[in-house]
Amino acid sequence: MSTRSGLVDRHIAFVEALRGAGLSVSLAEDLDAVAVLGALDWTDRDVVREGYAASLVKRQAQRPTFEALFDLYFPRMVGGGVASLDPEAGDTADDEASPVRDNAAALAAFREQLAEALAADDRQRLQQLAAEMVGRFGAMPGRGPGLSSWSAYTALQRVAPSDLVAQVVAGLLAEGLTEEEAQRGAGRRVGAFTAQVEADARRRIAEEKGADHVANVALRPSIERLDFMAARRSDLEEMRREIYPLARRLATRLTKEQHARRRGPLDFRRTVRASMSTGGVPLVTHHRPKRPHRTELVVLCDVSGSVANFAQFTLLLVFALRDQFQKVRAFTFIDQVHEVTPYFTPGADIVDVMSDLAASTTQAALWGRTNYGRALGRFAEEHPDAVGPKTSLLVLGDARSNYSDLNEAVLEELAGTARHAWWLNPEHRRHWGTGDSAAAAYGDIVPMVECRNLTQLAEFVHDLTA
Repeated sequence: MSTRSGLVDRHIAFVEALRGAGLSVSLAEDLDAVAVLGALDWTDRDVVREGYAASLVKRQAQRPTFEALFDLYFPRMVGGGVASLDPEAGDTADDEASPVRDNAAALAAFREQLAEALAADDRQRLQQLAAEMVGRFGAMPGRGPGLSSWSAYTALQRVAPSDLVAQVVAGLLAEGLTEEEAQRGAGRRVGAFTAQVEADARRRIAEEKGADHVANVALRPSIERLDFMAARRSDLEEMRREIYPLARRLATRLTKEQHARRRGPLDFRRTVRASMSTGGVPLVTHHRPKRPHRTELVVLCDVSGSVANFAQFTLLLVFALRDQFQKVRAFTFIDQVHEVTPYFTPGADIVDVMSDLAASTTQAALWGRTNYGRALGRFAEEHPDAVGPKTSLLVLGDARSNYSDLNEAVLEELAGTARHAWWLNPEHRRHWGTGDSAAAAYGDIVPMVECRNLTQLAEFVHDLTA
C-alpha cells in the first residue's frame, strides 16, 4: 500500500513539475497518463518514460524538458552507482563511506577511458563514465548550509572532455570520414556526454535536496518559457523552428481587415434582382465584399549590447515574417539607424543572413550608447516614406535610452501614421520605469507588451484578435 501511495505522490509531483516548466498538462491528460501507466510494466524504466511521453508531451520542442524532469523524478539509479566502484580496490562501496581517490594518475586513467568510449561512441559506457566522473571529480563535501555537495561544473573543469575532441576527430578520420564530418561528429559526442554529466549531477542533488528543489532552481525552462535574454546559440536555433508558425499567425492577425463589417461597393445587379420580390422597390441593398489587402510591415530593432540575444531573436522573427507580408522593411539601431532590408531576400539562407547582420550592427551606432530619441529622429528624417497608412509598425527593444531626450513627438507621429503600432519589450514589466527605462513614456504612445519568451509572443499574437 505504501509503495502504491509513493508512486502516486511521485506521479503528482512529476506532473506538477512539468506544468511549472511550461508544459500544459490538463487534468484529462493527467488521468490518461495514469490509465496508460496502469497497463505498462513498471519494472522497465524506458517503457514508463515512453508511456508518460505519449500521454503528456504534445510537441517535440518539449521533449528535452520532459526528459530532464523524468530523470529527476524517476532516476535510473540512486546513490553513486558505478561511481562508487574503486578501480584500485576492485570492490564496491558507498561514496560517502569510501570515496574514490582523485589524483593525477586517476585523472589520466579516466581521461583515457573517456577518450576510448567517445571514439567508439559506446553509449552505455559513456553513461557509466558520466556518473563516475561526477562521483569522483565533482564531489564537494563539507560545503556550507544550503549548498550542494555535487557540481557538474567542477567535474567538467577537472576532466575537460572538450580537450579530447582532437583524439576523437583523429579516430573518425581513420574511419574514412571527412574533416568536416569528423569535427561535427566529435563535437556532438562530447556535447552529449557533457549533458549526461550535468544530468547525473542534477540526479545526485535531487537525492540530497529533493527533486522539487532541482526542478524549480537548477533546471532550465522549456524553450517556450526560456527568456530571450538568457538564450544561448543552440537555444536560438531551436527557437527558429518555433518562430515560423507564430510568424504566419502574426501576419494573419496584422493583415486582417479591421473594418470587415463595413459595407463594400454597391452590387447593383444583386440589389435589382432582390428587389423583384418587393415589386421593384429595393428595400434591401447588396454590397460587394471588401477585399482584405496584405499590409506592409516596418520593424525597428534595438541591437545594443544590453538586448543582444533579444536582437538575435527579433531578427529571426523578421526573417520568418518576410514571406508573410506584401512588403517588409527592417531597421536596426543603437543611436543611429541602419536599414537591413536587403539582407532578407527570398531564398536567402538564414545562417548567412544572421552572420551578415551580426557584422553590420556596428553601422547602427555612432557614439556607441543607446539613444532611442536620436534613433527615432534619424529614422523619421532619413526614411520619411517608410511608414504609411497601410503599414504595421513593430518596435523591438527594452526602451532604455541612457537618460537621453526621448523624442516622443516623433514616435507619436509615426504611430499616428501607421495602421497599427506595437512595442515588444524583453524586460520584465516590474523593471519598466526603473533607472533609465523610458517604457512608461513610450508606452503612453504605443501599446507596450512584455515579450520575454515564445509563450508571451504567442499570447501577444493571440490577443491581437481581441
